Amino acid sequence: MSHEPLGTALIHCTRHIFGRMPPQLAALDVIPDEDPAAALAGARELMSRINDGSGVLVLTDIYGATPSRIAAKLAEPHRVVVIAGVNLPLLVKALYNRRVPLDEVTDMLSESARNAILEIVPQAAPGDAADGSTGEEDGEGNAKA
Repeated sequence: MSHEPLGTALIHCTRHIFGRMPPQLAALDVIPDEDPAAALAGARELMSRINDGSGVLVLTDIYGATPSRIAAKLAEPHRVVVIAGVNLPLLVKALYNRRVPLDEVTDMLSESARNAILEIVPQAAPGDAADGSTGEEDGEGNAKA
């Protein structure tokens, strides 16, 4: 459950990754000015269609925004878990672990999410060293100038 069109876009990405549409996966994109009561009813109906009895994991985008406030009304201990801060790595991990009990997958996803945002620092190519060296080393691991 997210701001339109994020949920649908994430599902399309999973189809690309898995080569098919993963089962028991659905998006509810909340459109601007949508009646929250109507969105909640739609979410409940969608959950009833995809829940196989093992529980439901609801991923939402921004904590405190309309989609997450609606999603929070769906939460039920040990049956429906809501996690805010959805992104593609989180969704893929949830799908790979879909047969893990709900409480365990929730802990796994929360821990994983804390470590999922990384800065990618470019590596200097050989010969591009800022100190004017060639980036080459002698036989003992010392930089050659």
